[in-house]
Amino acid sequence: MKHLGRVLLVILGLLWAAGCHRQKPASTLNLFAWSEYVPQEVIDGFTRETGIHVNYESYGSNEAMLTKLARGSSRYDLIQPSEYMVEHLIRRGMLEPLDFSRLPNIKNLDPAFRDLPYDPGQKYSVPYMAGTVGIVVNAERVKNPVRGYRDVFQEKFNKRIVAIDDNREIVSWALDVLGIPVNDVTTEKLLEARPLLERWAPLVRDFATDDPKPSLVTGDCDLGIIYSGDAAKLYEASHKFQYVLPIEGVHEFIDNLCIPKGAPHKAAAEAFINYVLRPEVSKLISDKFPYTNPNAAARKLLSREQLENPASYPNARQMEIFHDIGPAAQEIGKMMTQIRSRS
Repeated sequence: MKHLGRVLLVILGLLWAAGCHRQKPASTLNLFAWSEYVPQEVIDGFTRETGIHVNYESYGSNEAMLTKLARGSSRYDLIQPSEYMVEHLIRRGMLEPLDFSRLPNIKNLDPAFRDLPYDPGQKYSVPYMAGTVGIVVNAERVKNPVRGYRDVFQEKFNKRIVAIDDNREIVSWALDVLGIPVNDVTTEKLLEARPLLERWAPLVRDFATDDPKPSLVTGDCDLGIIYSGDAAKLYEASHKFQYVLPIEGVHEFIDNLCIPKGAPHKAAAEAFINYVLRPEVSKLISDKFPYTNPNAAARKLLSREQLENPASYPNARQMEIFHDIGPAAQEIGKMMTQIRSRS
């Protein structure tokens, strides 16, 4: 009996030790995402259901996000990089592979948004929202046809233009006009684009770091080169704000949910991704931020007006996505800093 008692004590001790070393369920999710891009209703619903509190820290560009990650920050559980940044992070070994057994709602994605070139085999990313960068025209103020970048950047529209504050995007507009592929970024190609950018930059009233809509709503600007989600909201407010896909070329961006290497709460991050992939939750995101929803099941819940918004779901045509261009990204930043400091 004494021997049996000792055996039981050993077993109980082992069970207690195992319990001490077992990871406790995460009570926190540290989300690092684009500013004003995840509805509070979605965050609140996730917390109510799981008990996991979400800390939402925002950034204004992919490059700003990368800078924080590159400094060795390991406090983030979930990030929201665009397509070319996903490619860059994969190459640098900065993302955790996803456990798709925890993501059954991945089935709701439109097949067109599965296994994309920037993440072959779709090991590291799940599309969150997609969209385009295009031209918004106040048709009550601008009477001549606007079909592309050349029509926007004219002296008669001096200081009547608002543009997104994204150096790579801005350079891609000049490359498109010159007939240079937007991913063929070399020192020589940037030198070709520079004179055009030096003429354009002084014409812009505001490079919007956050929300470009107010400049167009107040009438301070008549034209904008902005993200499609913002254009869609303008169109919802008034059909005078027409959305034009530039004739020279169109960039489609795809923002994704990814887990950075060493994330302290990986299971919580995957729970959030799976939650967002629910049709009714994804619809809430479209209601608040009317970009192109890659969730086919969620699209079935959208209204006719939402699906017919020309900015959210533009007529199909050839579009390009950005790819990782390596050190050339720093060249772009340096050149645009110089140009904009003189405008």
